[in-house]
Amino acid sequence: MNVLFTFRIKEEQMKKLKADFPEVQFSFDKKITEEPIDQFEVIATYGEDISVDVLEKATSLQWLMVASAGVEKMPLAEIADRGIIISNVRGIHKTPMAETALAYILSLGRALPVLAEQQKRKEWNTKVRQTELRGSTAIILGPGAIGSEIGRLLQAFGVRTIGCNYSGEPAPFMDDTIQMGKLVSTLPEADIVISVLPSTPKTKGLLTEGHFKAMKETAIFMNFGRGDLVKETVLKDALKNGEIGHAVLDVFEIEPLPSESELWNLSNVTISPHVSSHSGKYIERALEFFTQNLEKWQNGNRDLTNLVDPEKGY
Repeated sequence: MNVLFTFRIKEEQMKKLKADFPEVQFSFDKKITEEPIDQFEVIATYGEDISVDVLEKATSLQWLMVASAGVEKMPLAEIADRGIIISNVRGIHKTPMAETALAYILSLGRALPVLAEQQKRKEWNTKVRQTELRGSTAIILGPGAIGSEIGRLLQAFGVRTIGCNYSGEPAPFMDDTIQMGKLVSTLPEADIVISVLPSTPKTKGLLTEGHFKAMKETAIFMNFGRGDLVKETVLKDALKNGEIGHAVLDVFEIEPLPSESELWNLSNVTISPHVSSHSGKYIERALEFFTQNLEKWQNGNRDLTNLVDPEKGY
């Protein structure tokens, strides 16, 4: 069996894979254009280097291990046509993303940005508006692995958590779960609205003007999923018109966020450059998914952990 890694891993990680799977021939840290890829049954990739042209050349390919949660940039229809199995690392981001969400929520509630600005000005001002998390309500769009971990942390602070998904089925660490069709009517209850939704045909442009008008004027909207959930013009107008109190944005319609975007200049916006999932432990966790699935694969088990349905896009 031949396995190609198109992303970099550490030398000791390479050695461990070779030791644990001596019958597998690994090719590490190679660009997909540098190898005669027709020999590889398995390609481990971040996904962005997989194109229709690559698929046509990868005649032996049976399994794509994607070291990312999102697969929307891949030619999913062609992958499905060829019967290629896709697995990803869904859930790998739950710890850093949940900690990031909690950090921003606590920072805004305890007015840390305001206090930091006062420090720069050497200003002693005790009249700073601060709030508590206890007793507040958060709606989490996409209460899967990441959303549930956010819910777990919020519940520890006494926050009521409401998960929102398409099925309405209960999710871990959610006090209630609603279907997406009930979102508008439930939004007035929320002090915090957090999206960790992937990019799919259903989620693109999901949030409209009506959703933001339904939110509390003091609500915090946070998007850590994908930027195409809401059009920038809709979000910008909601912020400028005071329909919501603040937005924490890690993802955008266009990335990098253009310098001319008005979002940079709005005082009630916090911007980060799509880094909420970053962690020094990312590759280590991705390889845990890979090795578990590689053992299954060698034993003829194709029911891999985190299988992706190419028709659904997740």
